[in-house]
Parts: sequence; C-alpha cells; structure tokens
Amino acid sequence: MRPLRPLVLASALLPALAGAASGPATLVNPLIGTANGGDVFPGAVVPFGMLQFSPEESPLPGRKVPIASAGGYEHRGDTIRGFSLTNVEGWGCAGASGDVPIMPVTEAIVGSPSKDFRHSYTSTFSHANEQARAGHYRVGLDNGVTVDLTAALHSGAARFAFPAGKPVNVLVRASDSEMGSENATVQVDGAHHRISGEVTSGNFCGYINEADRRSYYTLHYVIEFDQPFASTGTWKDGTVTQGGSHSEGGTGYGEKGIPDIGKGSGAWAGFAAGTKEVNLRVGISYVSAANAQANLDAEAPKGTGFDALRDKAVAAWNRQLSHIDIEGGTPDQRTVFYTALYHASMTPNVFSDVNGEYMGFDDKVHRVAGTQKAQYANFSGWDVYRSQLPLVAWLEPKIASDIAQSLYNQAQQNHGVWDRWTHKNGATHVMNGDPSAPSIAGIHAFGARDFDVKGALDSLVHAADHPTALDTSHDGCEVECVGQRPGLDQWLKLHYIPVGAPSWSPAADTLELVTAEFGLSALADRLGDKTTSKRFLERAQYWRNLFDPKATPEGGYIRNRNADGSWALVKDDDNKPPHAFTPSTEDGFVEGSAAQYVWMVPFNVHGLFEAMGGADKARKRLDAFFYQPDGTFAVTNSGPLHAELNNEPSIGSPWLYNFAGQPWKTQELVRRVQDTIWLNAPNGIPGNDDLGEMSSWYVFSALGIYPSIPGRAELIVGSPLFTKATVHREGGDVTILAPNAGQGRPYVNALKVDGKSSDRAWLPESFALKGGKLEFDLSDKPNTQWASKPKDAPPSFDIGKH
Repeated sequence: MRPLRPLVLASALLPALAGAASGPATLVNPLIGTANGGDVFPGAVVPFGMLQFSPEESPLPGRKVPIASAGGYEHRGDTIRGFSLTNVEGWGCAGASGDVPIMPVTEAIVGSPSKDFRHSYTSTFSHANEQARAGHYRVGLDNGVTVDLTAALHSGAARFAFPAGKPVNVLVRASDSEMGSENATVQVDGAHHRISGEVTSGNFCGYINEADRRSYYTLHYVIEFDQPFASTGTWKDGTVTQGGSHSEGGTGYGEKGIPDIGKGSGAWAGFAAGTKEVNLRVGISYVSAANAQANLDAEAPKGTGFDALRDKAVAAWNRQLSHIDIEGGTPDQRTVFYTALYHASMTPNVFSDVNGEYMGFDDKVHRVAGTQKAQYANFSGWDVYRSQLPLVAWLEPKIASDIAQSLYNQAQQNHGVWDRWTHKNGATHVMNGDPSAPSIAGIHAFGARDFDVKGALDSLVHAADHPTALDTSHDGCEVECVGQRPGLDQWLKLHYIPVGAPSWSPAADTLELVTAEFGLSALADRLGDKTTSKRFLERAQYWRNLFDPKATPEGGYIRNRNADGSWALVKDDDNKPPHAFTPSTEDGFVEGSAAQYVWMVPFNVHGLFEAMGGADKARKRLDAFFYQPDGTFAVTNSGPLHAELNNEPSIGSPWLYNFAGQPWKTQELVRRVQDTIWLNAPNGIPGNDDLGEMSSWYVFSALGIYPSIPGRAELIVGSPLFTKATVHREGGDVTILAPNAGQGRPYVNALKVDGKSSDRAWLPESFALKGGKLEFDLSDKPNTQWASKPKDAPPSFDIGKH
C-alpha cells in the first residue's frame, strides 16, 4: 500500500491560544480529519455539546454539491462565509445543519448577501493565521478581523477584533444553513443589543432522494452583543433594507435538494467607527426563543467574559479526555490518540434545554423525566453501534444510559419506529439494517443500565416481528428506505432479504439484520428472557441463507438471492447485461464489495469459517484479503478484493485472525493501519469519521483491545501503542502496561491478566465491566505460538454451540 503523505500544518502566526496550559486538551488537534473526506469541523464545542461554533467555508471549485464539505470546512479551502452555530462530527452526504452563520465584515452592506449566499461577503484566510484547540478556535481573516470562538453546552461566545479605519459590521445569515432552509426569521432589538430569530431546516441527504428533501427541525437563537448598534439593516432575497429590524424567508431546497441562489434572509448590526472589538454571546434551543434565552442566561449571563467561557470549555475537555491517561508513544501518537478520543466524545449531542424540555419526533414539546438528565440527538446507527457507543458506555455510563433512553423516546414519539439515522428531531432513514438493536445491546453490555431497557427491548422486538407499511414501502430506497426494517415481511417469510424487496442492497441488508437479531438475543439474555434470546439467536443465523459455498471455485461468498431461492445474476453495470457472480461486485452491498462483506458475521466467526471449509481455508482467504500476492499490505485503496479499513464494513476484519489462531497477524495489520492512515495532519482520518465511529476504532486499537462482537462486551486482544494506559471507570479502572511498546514492536510475546499468564486472544465481559490489569510483553518479532490454539480463540455464538 502506498502510504498517505501528510499535509503539513503551517506554523501559526497568531499569538498562542490562551487558557489551560496543561492537560490532555492541549494535545488535541481539531484540524485532523479536515481533509481526505474526514468531514470533521475544527470549531469550538464541549463534550456532547448542542452548540458547535465553527467556520463555514465557500465551496471548493469543481464540487458537484456546492459546499466545502459535510463538516462545513475543508482544509484545502481558503474562503470563509461565516461561523455557524451547529454541525455534526464527521458525517457524510453533503452534510446539513451549519445554521445561522455569523460573519464579521469590513465593508458596507449594499447588495443582498442572499444574491449568492455561499460567496458574497466572504473573506479569504491563510492556515498560517489559524489555530484550533479543544474548546477554542481562532482565525485571522484577510479582511483584517481576528475571530475567536468558544462554546458551552447550549451556548457560545465570539470575539471579533476589527482593524482600524474600516467599517465594523456583523452579518447574521439567518437562512443560510448548509443545505438551505424552508423558512427563517430574524429580529433586531437595538435597545437590548440583541439579534434573535429561528430557522427551519433539514434536507440531510436530500439531494439523493426526495424522502429527505424536507424540513424536520427548527432552531431558535438569541445573540447578545456587548455594545450598542450604530446602524442596522436586513435583507430578503435581493432586497436590502437599511435600518430594517425584521426579515423573513428561507432559501428553499431547490428542485434537486440543492438550494438555489438568490433567496434567503438575514440582518446585520453596525458599530461605531473606531470600534476595536465586538463580543457576542449566543444561546440556542430547538424548543423556543424563551428557552434559547434561558440557556444563554444559565451558561453565559450578561457580563460573562470570553476568556472565562473559553477556560470552562477547555476544562470540560480536560475532564472528558482524562478518562484515559497514557504514557509513552511519540508526540504524534499522543496527539492522534487524544484527538480520536475528542472526536469520539462529541456525539450524540445534548438536545434538551437547561429546563429539561426538548422537541420530540412528534413535533411536541417533551421534558426529560425520571433519572434521565438529558435528551440526546444525532445518531448515525449504522456507524456507531460498532464501537463508538460501546466506548461512550464504557467511559460514561450515565451519558450512555441517557443516549439509550433518548433513542427509545424517539421511537415512542415516532409511532414505534427506531429510525437508523436521526438528525435533530427528524428521521432521515439513511443507511441500512436495524442498528438500534445492536446499539442498545452494546450500550447495556458495556455497563450503562440506567434506562428503561425492558421497554426498549419490547419495542425493538415488536418492530422485528411486525412489518409496518413503511417496511413494505420502496420510498426512499436505496439509500433512505423509510422503514425501520425494509423488507421485513419477506425476511420473516424467506429468512433473507431477496432481490426486489425494499432495501438498499439485499445481501448487505441481510448481514446487517442478522447482527440486529444477535443484538436482541444478547440483550434478552441479559434480562433473563431465555425464550426471546434463543428465538433471535436462531434468526441471527439467517446469514447462512445467502452464503453460496459454490459461488467461486476458490470458495463461498454471501451473495444476492431471488425470492424463488435461485441465486441472482450480478447487475453492476447498466451498460452490460447481468453476469455470473464475481467477488469484486458491489451489487447487493453497501459501500463495499462481496469480498469485503463476506467477513461481516462478527457474532459467529467460527460458523463462518466452517462454512468456508474450515480454519485453514479461512486463514488463506484472510491472507489474500489483507495482502497482495507479493506480500505487501492491502488495507485500503487496494481494490474491491481487499480490505478497506477506511470504512465501516471492513473495520472489524483485522481482528478475525484472533479467531483463526494467528493473532500476530491482527497485531501486525492494526499497527500498519495506525502508522499509515491515522496521522497528525489534516488528512489523518481515513474517510468520514462518522460521528466518531472511526475515531473510536483508533482509541480501542491503540489501547490494544477491541469490542468485536456487537451487543456484547468481550474485548479482542490486539497490541497497545503506549507503555502505559489507565482507563478510569466507575466500575473499576483498567490498567494496560506494555513497558517495551514502541515503533516496530507490535507483536505480543506474552500477556498477563491480573497477574496471571494468559494464552487467550480475548478478555471476558467481566474484565470490561469490573476492570483489571493487562501486562503485555511486546516484541519486534511475531510469536506464532501465543493464543494459537482453538481453545484460545474468542467465543462465537451459534445454535447449541455457545
């Protein structure tokens, strides 16, 4: 594999960011992942915060979708159009949110900013004049303004230092969310130095399908300035009103989900000539203007200074990141690690206000009750069930419990439907499978138990047993099928998703659904419901119905099947007739190929190996999957026959060698990935970070452990990067010692668990829940005997075999 060449970070010419001078927050580099499709945002946020104060750039030249990136910012960009109040970490499509960009400008407002809201009244900038830290973002714009941003849970603050001799104006682009808005209002209150309003938006992935070309949330905001306005104005579409105090109008979403230019509304405030600095505080709410004001007053009341808010934000990150202490490693490895933990600790986002109110999926106001402290939003289930939610549950059981309760609340408000990708208080249906089941099971398995788990299980089981009209609908398919379990009626009848059923891709949907069934089985088992557990464990084995042992002369594969039981021909080229199966095909699969998906039976790896003809054949196939014929690594960008460890379908596959009696190959492969595609550079995340899922993979793997079985808490053993790591948990600390860890030494020569030698390539659930000590003896040479016997392999779960 050809290693990525790091993008060099320019030395900042601005003064060093102030605030806390020590602690893990100082090691975070929020610019990691702002290139290479990482789609993260570099602006200010606190852990799981509702508000994300971050730059919105003008689109890069030549992009089909007219945004810089889904995160609002791309490191190759050089033009900023505002600093928005909302974003989502590392998501795909064309993003959304990016609400209410605020832009300091040093020119008079003459033409309408909505004439072309992505390019008008912008400013270029240089990365040499930019610094990003956990809780604080600063940039010097080429228009002469220096911008500082910070955040609290529901609020934020900005400091704009203006150049002498230029107009001092601040635009509030009320309608200019990343993917447009249905409507927006803005009011200017000169008597109280305040601009407030609301924007109604949505349209996540709306350019792909009309199913999401719609609004589903309204954001209310209040912005308070620290000094009087010398002038004001508003605009709507092409009309500018000097001295105006109210405007209303959205951009719309365009005929194809891309907002047209020329529409929108906003306001601005001008300040007296000679003004050197303008400070503002902003509060937001998805419930009401009154709640936005209450959130602001509670977290950043009038008179609160920027520096005080910034220091609180940095302190919040130091507390969050201190869940894991590390020693050793290189400076870059420590930065990449803490940045990954930072990215994995942003979502889901707090969605309820300081008074406990939140807007539900039924568009009614609800209030958190019982032991739930906060409602959470923004859930990319297909991604985060794999390791991000287990990590949050492991480190923050109370937050994870509230996340689980939030998902159940959403389903109750959404007619019992657990949507697989929720944004704010809207269901977007993006991706495939039923990820809520392994998500809830994984949260519970890793120790987060303070939620209505019995109610959640009953709801998920009912949804798995009773097809709805949405489940039988093709609306939104492929990418955004509207049902919780598209094709469920045929799943219950045929025990697989056939070609022609509502789905994104039948074979991939089948593999995702068996993982969901296993999650329900595991959760029911924990609650003592053995009958339900057994029934869904049997359903989890339906993957065998799409495994064709004669798919190729080299061995069997998961592949598409027709409803009549016949194997489907491949249709992967509209210009060519259907043809015989080939492992390189993506027909039937989601963001991957048949060769990549065949390994995705994480709960019954031994059953999969048996279907392949035994462990020897499985090992040979793994070797061909991860290595080129000449022995070089093939872990990303190596074609459809090889692993793509920059995306979710492949990220669990390196750990399969532990099941195959060759854990040293897992150690070797994972270290290769860590060393080559995770970098302290803007392109240092391999593709979409997907709400911290990819970053959580790095956190676990750097500790030398991985939650390979969705819905359970066994940990697969890898190889730690650091000489010492301590994971601080309520149930008991985990201490990981590897005194000879270092470059070129990924191989486990021996392992002690709580002082006793262990030849097992995995840790039981009790270790994750109660804590303990791991002592690794690492080497630069593989120990091919350690954990190589069948009895040393991690467990698999099959009917009558676990």
